[in-house]
Amino acid sequence: MSEIITNRHDVYVLFDVTNGNPNGDPDAGNMPRIDPNTSRGIISDVCLKRKVRNYVEITKPARKSEQGNGFALMVRQGAVLEREVEKGIRAGENTLAKDASDDQKAEAAMKWLCREFFDIRTFGGVLSVGKDIMRGSAFGQVRGPVQFTFSQSFHPITPLEVTVTRCAVTKEEDKEKERTMGHKHIVPYALYAAKCYVSPAFAEKTGFTQKDLDLFFEALGEMFTHDRSAARGEMIVRGIYDFEHVGTQHENNAAQNKREARLGCAHSHKLFEGVTVSLTDDAKTRGFPQGWDDYRVDCVWAGKQALPAGVRLHLRHEQPVRTLPAT
Repeated sequence: MSEIITNRHDVYVLFDVTNGNPNGDPDAGNMPRIDPNTSRGIISDVCLKRKVRNYVEITKPARKSEQGNGFALMVRQGAVLEREVEKGIRAGENTLAKDASDDQKAEAAMKWLCREFFDIRTFGGVLSVGKDIMRGSAFGQVRGPVQFTFSQSFHPITPLEVTVTRCAVTKEEDKEKERTMGHKHIVPYALYAAKCYVSPAFAEKTGFTQKDLDLFFEALGEMFTHDRSAARGEMIVRGIYDFEHVGTQHENNAAQNKREARLGCAHSHKLFEGVTVSLTDDAKTRGFPQGWDDYRVDCVWAGKQALPAGVRLHLRHEQPVRTLPAT
């Protein structure tokens, strides 16, 4: 059985979009989300979580034993959350004595749901969706160990509205029309950064294991591979920088080392600031990027500067991001 993770991880993710809509805003006609103050593109944390869920749903890892974690998804297309929570309540009650309190039943249901559903175990979720014992309970809301920030593009974006035509019509009364019109919104090009945090403190509460973490990183690297559509035909993960906190103590001081690895050995923002992204000289002259080749990525931790004590860097992208030579 895979062990609960014990080390903190801070993750910096680079990905780009070409002629696509990475995250439409339904309140703005599905236009790409944009920060009105800076005109930079933004992508919600929920959007990235959806990509991870989709990958897990496609791969469907097998559970090796009855005691192991399951890899079903609670938040999925067509799911009724109240029904899933009711299943958890019934399953939890079967493990308790008949005179168990409502709090004990709620805790048992929460643990069952975390064990069965990868997304609840990973991202957390609201379980108090009905009028049952979960409502008002301390176990009715689960905070998951993996949390994303909103992603933001490095430079302003200029969303384009593209008119498209269709030779078929939707309604019988429109059959005499030669064609119908539609609209799509795209971003010509943008490079985005997302930040992700993995907390072993919350992993202990949901049962998030090393096997779960490995699957999460696999899904993160492949989250656009099986998400192709007309709106997202070319989205690519360019870099995944995983800063793992391992502790600074000698192996003879295992308890203190485990505590440091759990809480962290350096501030995440300092680690992220070691990965810098800038435009090439040609792109600066032009004034805006047109593609990945217009960017230069420099990771000072990849040779020019030592990482803070107790931190290891894992490059989890398939091909190393180009880095500047040491000066």
